[in-house]
Amino acid sequence: MATPARCTSPRVEVALVVGGRWHDLDFARRELLALVGRHDSVRCSVHQDFSDTARLRDVDAIIAYTCDVRPTGDEAQALQEMVADGGRFLALHATNSAIDAPHPGGLRIFTTPDAMPEFTALLGSRFLAHPKIAPFLIEPVAAEHALVSGIDAFTTTDEIYVCELAGDLEVLMDAAYTGPCPGFETDQVPTPARHPVLFTRAEGSGTVTTFTLGHCRGRFDVQDLGIDDLGVVDRVAWQSPEYREVLRRCVDWAVHAEDWQRCPVSRDGSQEEEA
Repeated sequence: MATPARCTSPRVEVALVVGGRWHDLDFARRELLALVGRHDSVRCSVHQDFSDTARLRDVDAIIAYTCDVRPTGDEAQALQEMVADGGRFLALHATNSAIDAPHPGGLRIFTTPDAMPEFTALLGSRFLAHPKIAPFLIEPVAAEHALVSGIDAFTTTDEIYVCELAGDLEVLMDAAYTGPCPGFETDQVPTPARHPVLFTRAEGSGTVTTFTLGHCRGRFDVQDLGIDDLGVVDRVAWQSPEYREVLRRCVDWAVHAEDWQRCPVSRDGSQEEEA
């Protein structure tokens, strides 16, 4: 068996933040730890929220997969300082969301308040709504960018996020949608008709990268909505090879910044099992 590629860069401090609700967070955490763990250079701490500001301010990179985890103003400031000092922040799926569940006995309508403005300003986006999970065509916008180079348009079954967006984003991939978003207070998608799914934003000397694809849900993840057991596990979005490839590149970027393609592990895609 071939000798596995090894990451030989100096030590990299990474914080993985996975928490929130309505998603299969154990699955997402496991998958992301596996991607981070391919790099021997990484020392990774694991968190459920952004409250450990002393740690998060001092890492080289933060990788977050959260839903309705709302950083306080002080927490958002620590994150902003980390990025502005040259750090990387990878915001996955619903990290840009603040979602209020329906009131018991009322209409099943979710609202998405502007509840974390400092964090929204750092990310450059705020979740508003999404249409029903369905197959969507994902198209590259900046085909020469390293995160999407060589990846053609592909169809994946996932959530397409309708977001309020800042004006200083570099969009790398997007999807088209103009229909309704049932179940959300914003029940009709505002213009434009194209919705970024992968984009970056500069903040000081650092960068925020957001990748909104990657929904997953386990059997017991909506008990607070009155459903004890969904009876099925939904990980179909993670079965897309194109999604997996973009996610891998994003994690490698978080670890190594713009030098990520020079890492032997990144070039090989993934480590082989040792003989």
